[in-house]
Amino acid sequence: MNYLDRNEFNFEPSQKVVEAIKNFDPKTLCFYTRIYDQGKKSVISVRLSEIYNVPEEQVLLTYGGEDMLKNAIHYFLMLDDRKTILIPEYSWWYYNRVASECGGDFVMYPLHETEDTFAYDVDEVIEYTNRVHPRMLLLASPNNPTGNGLTPDEIGRIMESIPEDTMVLIDEAYASFITTDTDYIAPLVNKYSNLIISRTLSKFYGLPGLRVGFGFIGKGHDQFISYVNKYLGYNRFSEAVALAALDSDEHYRQVADDMEWGRQLYKRELDNLPGFKVYKSVANFILIKYPVEIKDALKEALALQEYKIKFMGDKGLESCLRITLGRKEQTQVVCDTIKQVFFNR
Repeated sequence: MNYLDRNEFNFEPSQKVVEAIKNFDPKTLCFYTRIYDQGKKSVISVRLSEIYNVPEEQVLLTYGGEDMLKNAIHYFLMLDDRKTILIPEYSWWYYNRVASECGGDFVMYPLHETEDTFAYDVDEVIEYTNRVHPRMLLLASPNNPTGNGLTPDEIGRIMESIPEDTMVLIDEAYASFITTDTDYIAPLVNKYSNLIISRTLSKFYGLPGLRVGFGFIGKGHDQFISYVNKYLGYNRFSEAVALAALDSDEHYRQVADDMEWGRQLYKRELDNLPGFKVYKSVANFILIKYPVEIKDALKEALALQEYKIKFMGDKGLESCLRITLGRKEQTQVVCDTIKQVFFNR
């Protein structure tokens, strides 16, 4: 089965990752890491500190990006009488579920459909945040399922214009597919104490099964860092593989280039067909509006070829497909199948 419905990784891991797995000494698992004796969380947090130029004590490590979201939302909503989080419309359903798990509530702010994308209205986000004055503001960049993101300047404008006691959580799980720029992260977390930027090895580095999430937090949150941290260290096998992945940017950049080929193919082949609209994406998936009357036939045709894509059911997106950007041959099959079903309807 070709799974193009959950934004997983349909490519090969890097050779360095493969070698790290092959060469891992199982006896390592018989002992805790000793790095916490040095006041460090993990060899991963040390490496991330070097890569992103953020002090190690401000690096967060979690069991995937999902765990980062859950830890942050639970902690900050339970810590305060204000239990509201602002989340974007047309975003991952998990955000509001996590809020409800700890007795919190959520308010949605709009995303706006433009000519070829969905977009944040930064002024509107600022207005909503100042009016609602939530305990937390969540920004997804890129956003799932719409694929749009925020620029560093837009993030800075939001941070500068909202209450300092609103904790801002930026979910950047899908970052790095379009740009290599990460230089904005250190200045932001150094300037704004109410900021968390969350990332993961699941998407760009293609290791969702490894369950390694990481992030960066502004200064002055020692209690939250203690809450998130693992006193006796982290999974040592995961550490070894994670270090290899972080040292394999060239391999994963080539994968990102193949994904860009897929974006262009969908745009070229489908965007001008009646009833279709291919939205701009800076993530590892693409959102496509399609004539919903072909839904059943398209499902059947894809199933016969053992392909799964996401037929959206979210309010306002019922006529959209979300398709993970896979290998070139996978992308070609899906694109050709959509066209065939459309023209044979």
